[in-house]
Amino acid sequence: MEKQIEQELAEIRKKLKELLVVSLSLEDVKPEDIKDDEILFGKGLGLDSLDAVEIVVLLQRNFGLDVKDMKEGKKIFYSIDTLAQYIVKNKKK
Repeated sequence: MEKQIEQELAEIRKKLKELLVVSLSLEDVKPEDIKDDEILFGKGLGLDSLDAVEIVVLLQRNFGLDVKDMKEGKKIFYSIDTLAQYIVKNKKK
């Protein structure tokens, strides 16, 4: 079971990186350049509040998830890893 979750997390991390690069038009960034634990906003990857809105839309479209509480969103959007864990925990069974 644990191995299955790890594999699922790895697949989701990969998909998230690809989605971010394409959807946010991150020029000069390749999906494989983004570290799983890299901070996405501010000094990290450099995303801003408009990008956060785009990530909310990505989660809705690709994973069927809504993030309504932006305080919670800050924790969820911290890194690729925190996003992937949120998706695994909250996805529709």
